[in-house]
Order: sequence, then structure tokens, then C-alpha cells
Amino acid sequence: MAGVANGGSAKPATSARIYDYFLGGTHNFPADREAAQAVALRFPLTAALARNNRAFLRRSVRYLAGVGVTQFLDIGSGIPTEGNVHEIAAGVTPDARVVYVDIDPVAVAESLEILDNNARTTAVLGDLRDPESILAHPKVRGLLDFGRPIGLLLNAVLHFVPDDTEADAAVGRLLAALAPGSHLAVSHVSIDGQEVDRNDLNFVQNTYRQKTTTPFRPRTHAQIERFFTGLEMVEPGLVWLPQWRPSTEDPTDFTAAPPTSSCLAGVGRLR
Repeated sequence: MAGVANGGSAKPATSARIYDYFLGGTHNFPADREAAQAVALRFPLTAALARNNRAFLRRSVRYLAGVGVTQFLDIGSGIPTEGNVHEIAAGVTPDARVVYVDIDPVAVAESLEILDNNARTTAVLGDLRDPESILAHPKVRGLLDFGRPIGLLLNAVLHFVPDDTEADAAVGRLLAALAPGSHLAVSHVSIDGQEVDRNDLNFVQNTYRQKTTTPFRPRTHAQIERFFTGLEMVEPGLVWLPQWRPSTEDPTDFTAAPPTSSCLAGVGRLR
């Protein structure tokens, strides 16, 4: 894509492009690859985690489209690589509308280029920590009807909002703006019940803190479950990534030992 080959070495790393690298994408720069490789040295399964998280995104979007949701707000979307939200949703409901939101201007620019003037999909610059600016954005309001159900997708993004009060407030404000019948889909890194070397975890957190603008923090099952307060959980509830409505097309990296996916996922419905 434009910009990758020209001047890429001068661009700082971002979590969106690090994620793209782990997915095998091409929309990343040397700084992103350097940070990703440093993390992978401590946690070799990180790329597998990214693939499995992407698989959960596909499953959750198909589920939401299947129960009648035709609008999606994907915050922390990164770059819409293969198996992106608008294509998956359109495969179930052709009139689906999608707004991608990311904090990284390059990710947004790349997204708009990939979308190529798709009338039902757009990408905007926004920060999950400032939900009001997202909700008030003219492109968001122009494409999505907040009087009808919306699928709010917060995949692998809340662990980049380390402050609990800030994260809880952001999710609460976003949910307050949605109509009944809307859904919240979340995936979030967790190390509950696992033996993790504290030095390795500190190294990963420091890598994100030093090389990106988005610090990183795992949460417990109980802490992640709080984001669904007041929602009706979709079966099977908040579970490890490979346990949420698995499909035969999914990666199998963590099937035998789901907790080693180090990521919890769930979907809740707004009554």
C-alpha cells in the first residue's frame, strides 16, 4: 500500500500495524516489525493468538448478522485485512453498513484506500478513550442509524486502555448510545489461571509502552466480564477464544488447551 515502501522506517510502531504484521499482512513498517519480533521472542504464540482473535471476529460478525444486526461499529479496527467485517457481514446481509474506527491515522488512511469508496463502509480516526468524539463524528452518524440495533465490536482493543475507570466509562458511554437489540462483542487478553513469567509480561508491556502510544494490560475474567454488565450474554458466555462457537474453518492452535490462547471472548445483547 502507499507509504509502506517510502519513509516507512521513520514511522513509529502502532498496535494496529503490529497486529497486521502478526496476521501476515503487508501494511506495516520496520518499527512495527521490530516491536512484533521482540514480543514474539518472549511469547512465540502471539501470531497464533492474532489469527485466533481474527477467527473470533469472523464468527461473532456472522452470528450478529445472522440474528438481524445490519450495522457495525468496529473500534480499534486496525487495517481491514482478509476476512474483514464488511465483507463477512455482507455475506450474510448484503445491505450491512460498517464504520471502522482506529487511533492510527495510517491505519485509517490504508483502510479508506482498501475500501475504495464503498458506499456502505467507511473508516474514521477515533480514540476509544474519547467515545463522545466517535459517537458525534459526522461519518459515523451519517452511515449508522442509532435508532436501530448496532453491533459494537471491541476486539483486542480494551487491553490497550489500561485504566479500569477509563475503560469502564468508555464502554458504558458507547452502550448507552445504542438501541435495544444491539450487541457488544469483546475479545481481551487475559492470563487467568496461567503460569506466566512476570519478567516476560513486563517486557511485553514495556515494549508497547515505549514503542507505541497504547500501553498494554491483561485483565482477569471478572474484570472483562464487567464490560458486559446489564447485557444478556450470548451462549457460551465469556470463554477462551477457541471455545466461543467454534467453526471447522478456525485455526486449531489452542483447541486442545483453550487457556493457552491467553484471550477471553464474548458477546452480549442489549435488552
